[in-house]
Amino acid sequence: MITSSSFPLLCLTISILFLLPLPRSYSADPDPLQDLCVADLSASTPADYNFPCKPISEITSDDFFFDGLTKPGNKTEVFGVSVSAGNVLTFPGLNTLGISLNRVGFAPRGIVPPHSHPRASEVGVVMEGKILTGFVTTKNVFYSKVLTAGEVFVIPRGLVHFQLNVGEGEALEFTAFNSHLPGSATVPLNLFSATPSIPDHVLTKTFLVGEDVIDNIRSKFRF
Repeated sequence: MITSSSFPLLCLTISILFLLPLPRSYSADPDPLQDLCVADLSASTPADYNFPCKPISEITSDDFFFDGLTKPGNKTEVFGVSVSAGNVLTFPGLNTLGISLNRVGFAPRGIVPPHSHPRASEVGVVMEGKILTGFVTTKNVFYSKVLTAGEVFVIPRGLVHFQLNVGEGEALEFTAFNSHLPGSATVPLNLFSATPSIPDHVLTKTFLVGEDVIDNIRSKFRF
């Protein structure tokens, strides 16, 4: 829950994340060529996720405001986390601006499992609780730290990372991205819940285990 004492910290964090200019070379999305381009979500999703602009005559003030982070998102029971996503799909005013953010709530021992964002770097602030955050480089170097309220982390674009609630109660963080739709490739779901399934012999050779182990793991991701 966001308390009156934590709200100023949230406001300051969002200001830091979004109001400071980013160098051109660090922007994940193309620069906009107009004042605004509210996403026309009724159009078919383009391959590059740059949505066409809604006609100016159809734009309203509501396109530039979003209350989705005021409440928890849907909880993923198997991982014990809930995510409220503020990206172009839920907040059309972000289209072409190269920014988005999430609210992430953790049940006790909840985890955002190893995953990566192919289109963005990530920066986040812990609002409540104690969260172990870590990432692995392409040279298999692991960096991690346990963070508490007010502490900030950054994850370079495309690197596999995770967050684990290591406190005794619930935890809460807000994360921001330099893309209006950063994407998320979640390692366990990619490997064990893909459609169609990755062949067993690929996974047995990859992890050096038998098919019974692969079948057991895969059974846990049949939602």
